[in-house]
Amino acid sequence: MNLSWSHQPLTRRRTLAAATGLAAGALLPTGPALAAAAQYTNPVIWQDFADIDVMRVGDTYYASASTMHYSPGAPVLRSYDLVNWEIAGHAVPSLDFGAKYDLNGARGYVRGIWASSLAYRPSNRTFYWLGQIDFARTYLYTATAVEGPWSRLTTISTPYYDAGLLVDTDDTLYVAYGNTTISVAQLSRDGRTQVRTQEVFRTPSSVGTLEGARFYKINGQYYIFLTRPANGQYILKSSSGPFGPYTMRQVLLDLRGPIPGGGVPHQGGLVRTQSGAWYYMAFVDAYPGGRMPALAPVTWTADGWPVVQLVDGAWGTTYPRPAVPTPPRQVTPMTGVDTFDGTSLKPRWEWNHNPDNTRWSVGNGLTLRTATVTHDLYWARNTLTHRIQGPTSTATVQLDHSAMRDGDRAGLALLRDSSAWIGLKRDGGATRVVTVTGLTMDGNWNTTGTGTEVASAPVSGGRVWLRANADIRPGAPRPGTFSYSTDGITFTRLGPAFSMGNDWRFFMGYRFALFNHATQALGGAVRVTRFEVSTP
Repeated sequence: MNLSWSHQPLTRRRTLAAATGLAAGALLPTGPALAAAAQYTNPVIWQDFADIDVMRVGDTYYASASTMHYSPGAPVLRSYDLVNWEIAGHAVPSLDFGAKYDLNGARGYVRGIWASSLAYRPSNRTFYWLGQIDFARTYLYTATAVEGPWSRLTTISTPYYDAGLLVDTDDTLYVAYGNTTISVAQLSRDGRTQVRTQEVFRTPSSVGTLEGARFYKINGQYYIFLTRPANGQYILKSSSGPFGPYTMRQVLLDLRGPIPGGGVPHQGGLVRTQSGAWYYMAFVDAYPGGRMPALAPVTWTADGWPVVQLVDGAWGTTYPRPAVPTPPRQVTPMTGVDTFDGTSLKPRWEWNHNPDNTRWSVGNGLTLRTATVTHDLYWARNTLTHRIQGPTSTATVQLDHSAMRDGDRAGLALLRDSSAWIGLKRDGGATRVVTVTGLTMDGNWNTTGTGTEVASAPVSGGRVWLRANADIRPGAPRPGTFSYSTDGITFTRLGPAFSMGNDWRFFMGYRFALFNHATQALGGAVRVTRFEVSTP
């Protein structure tokens, strides 16, 4: 059974209207499937993975998420228990959708990989990823293993906005999609073309916006799971086939979430365990860190509607762990040390836009050669990003800067539409470690500030350690602090705390970012020999 997915916290097309309503839910069941003594804590992933589409294939769970302008896109997560997750790969190897995704004369910030869909087709043992790009067309990628290689199967001229892909029991491929007006498309048997599309539901004005479709067939009924951004979840049900007619029911509205100061859990997908228990994986708006996946058990009414199981009238901070078979192994942690060994980057890394692959390499550390001459970090190619682990975490970088050239800027940033960094400036043959704040974008993602140096200190030798600490708990003061070391042991704070922004409109949360760009001429390089994300 194909069980699907999610979307962004607020609609991209309209401002969320004020809403009232009560969240409905039942008491937490005490049946054997949920009675295990072990508990899990929400969010199950305190990293930015929004618009989750979740499914199970055999004894393994998979999920996909939005990544906007980051490349590679559409990470595929893997779990054996719905609680502990690892990043297995990316379904979109490169954002080859136009020069703006290369930072070549244009930029793709807050474009790219939005809410999309991940599915598995047992008949050919193939994974499918489907998503629309730039409201223009839809792309479909396939792979026989989530690690890849993924390849583009087809391009469809209809942009399936916030799509949910269903592999029906007769092997037919259907797509539910749309904003307010919800449609269903049928694809050809090979998945390459659209056979038919039809409007199946128009959202009542009393509800407002519905989007973020996930498409299921459960016990012979067709369901389209929809979000009301950013405070509600609704579901449509049809007993007459994938094209309806559909009736609607509210799943939750204005439900208190598990992250203090965070938003309402919404948008995401339903998944069934091997024992038949159901779960809903949603995300919680929790800026400045982003949108964090949270998991709750689900039961079903006698007439076939899902009910989220609540704790004291809210999405629980803790629940009993899902009853699943013993995992075959531990998943790979999303934090820890990376020394950039091997021949490729680990899946935890994503570039800000597509990189210039001639200007970086791994093996015996990560070498970043300058790829752009600019005074604007938002225009600099080959900035490598890593999600911040919540609620607080610290990134420490060991950096060899002996090959920097005059005018080069290299370091460790807290990157978003309002950014700051600690790093090195090489000018006139001298090197200083500096803290820079005031890198800003406007609502159209044009640069409005390229940064102001707020603190500096001279450094000698060719090696330095840089550190950024990020407190991404929602609410004030959301501080980011910077420090440096010349021996890797004693760190010196540099500059005042940086207050990270929490506006939702950039969608993606803050990331740690490694960068090296020129302001005068190309030719310089730095080498990152160690990167570590640690938590208290």
